Amino acid sequence: MRIGELAEATGTSPRSLRYYEEQGLLGSGRSTGGQRHYPPTAVERVSLIRSLLAAGLSSSTIHDVLPCITERAIRTPALAARLRDELHRVDEQIREMRRTREVLADLVNLYADAEQAS
Repeated sequence: MRIGELAEATGTSPRSLRYYEEQGLLGSGRSTGGQRHYPPTAVERVSLIRSLLAAGLSSSTIHDVLPCITERAIRTPALAARLRDELHRVDEQIREMRRTREVLADLVNLYADAEQAS
């Protein structure tokens, strides 16, 4: 699949796909004309990369942890510690988002109560 097809299939810009390649997160082959060609598995890989980026992981961290996800093997104790640190960071983000959600829900309920009273 060519870069435009992968971009459309994943909702990712071609520029982002090229960036993922530059960072070593995504691989492609080249046609004789130099066009990028991606395997069908690239759709799932791009989805995973985007999820990890959305969770706040840096591209260098993603580069290091992708083999752990795709091959289910943690290579070093240092990488295992890094994964634990990322997990704790994401857990904290979740706690903060839940607190924010509670505040917003309270405000929505307060507004709804005020509307009903008037």
